[in-house]
Amino acid sequence: MLDAFNNFWAVYSNLVLTLGTNALLAISIYLTLSCGMLAMANAAFMGIGAYTSALLTMNAGAPFPLALAGGMAAPALVAWLIGKPTLRLSGVYLAMATLAFGEVVRIAIINTDDWTGGALGLNGIPQLTQWWHVPLALALVLFVVARMRRSKVGRSFAAIEQDETAAALMGIDVRATKMLAFVAGGAIAGLAGALNAHLTFFIGPNEFGFDRGVEILTMAILGGVHGVAGPVVGAVIVTLLPELLRGLQDYRLMANGLILVAIVLFLPRGLWDPQRLRRLWRRAA
Repeated sequence: MLDAFNNFWAVYSNLVLTLGTNALLAISIYLTLSCGMLAMANAAFMGIGAYTSALLTMNAGAPFPLALAGGMAAPALVAWLIGKPTLRLSGVYLAMATLAFGEVVRIAIINTDDWTGGALGLNGIPQLTQWWHVPLALALVLFVVARMRRSKVGRSFAAIEQDETAAALMGIDVRATKMLAFVAGGAIAGLAGALNAHLTFFIGPNEFGFDRGVEILTMAILGGVHGVAGPVVGAVIVTLLPELLRGLQDYRLMANGLILVAIVLFLPRGLWDPQRLRRLWRRAA
C-alpha cells in the first residue's frame, strides 16, 4: 500500500498540489462575487504575489514564511490602491476595468526585465513549497472564509449582493465592505501565486494573463457561489477534466468545453447548490 502511494505521489504530486492552489484562486474570486462584484483582477494579484515572493527568496534571501507574507501583502496593498477608483464601478464596467489592470500588470512585468526576467520569466526559484503547505493554507483559508460567511461581515456581503441601496439604508458601509472583499481576495490570490511559484520553480508573465483570469472565474461559477464548498468543487472539476479526458487526444479540448457548457446550461446555480441538495435529500428520505 505504501509503495503504491509513493508511486502515485511521484507521478501526480504536482497535479494534487495544483488542485489546492486553484481552489485558493477560486475562493479569492468567490469573495468578490459573494459581494456582488464582477472583479477579474485575481490573475494579476496571483502574478504580483508570485513575483514578490520569488524575488524575496531569490534576491533578498528571505525565509519562506516571510516570502509568503510578502506575497500576500503586496497584492493586498495593490488591491486597496486600485480599489478606491474602480470599486465605484459595477457590473461589466468593473470587469473591464479590472481586466485592463491585469493587462497593465502583465505588460509591466514584461518591461521590467532587470527584476522580473521580462518575457522569459523567472527561472531557478527555490522549490520551497512542501506537500503540506498547500492543504494547510487551503484549510486555514476555508476556515476563515466560512467563519466570515456566518459573521456580520458575511451578512453584509449578502445584503450588498441583493441590493446595494437597501444595504446602505440598513446602515452597512457599502464601500468599506466591498473594499474588504476585494483586498481579502487579492491576498488569497497572492498566497496561491506564492505557493505556486515555489512549487514549479519557474514563472512567466503569460501565466497571469486574460486566459488565467477567465479560468479562475469559470472555477467559481461552475462550482457555485452559494457556499464556500462551491469554488473548491469547481476548481477540482476544471483542473481534473483535461487529465481525465487525455485519452481523447485531439478531441480533448472540445469534450472539455462541451462538458463545461452542459453543466452551466443544466445547473445554472453551479454544481454545489445547497437548496438543490436539500431537496434531493428530502426526496430520498
